[in-house]
Amino acid sequence: MMQIVFNVSGDPKGKGRPRFARHGKFTKVYTDQQTLDYETAIQLCARQAIGSGEPLKEAVGVYLYVRLPVPQSYSKKRKEACLCGSERPTKKPDIDNVAKAFLDAMNGVIYLDDTQVVELHIKKSYSEVSGVDVMIMEAS
Repeated sequence: MMQIVFNVSGDPKGKGRPRFARHGKFTKVYTDQQTLDYETAIQLCARQAIGSGEPLKEAVGVYLYVRLPVPQSYSKKRKEACLCGSERPTKKPDIDNVAKAFLDAMNGVIYLDDTQVVELHIKKSYSEVSGVDVMIMEAS
């Protein structure tokens, strides 16, 4: 069973909402620069992980472990609670927006299209080192 594992370091970001700009009679839809930069970083890590391999053609399961930094304003006691897992992050970024950024960025790199994703497992927690750990497996 094929497995692709990589991580993207830095603070996780959710996919931004589409933006609209009017050009005369036409409306242009575009993605904001912050989202484009984050998706590019994801693609670079994904390309390194898959190496010279081709994108997967079969159904896949995607596992995302989202590690968020503990806010600096938290007390020492509250930081300890966050790091031991008794307090979970209920603030931004939204877990579904993080997943959307990753699924879209891996299109054409890890798999041909994100319609191949038949399983999606996501966990969001606090950590001393922020980032996202990714594992893609052939679905069984």
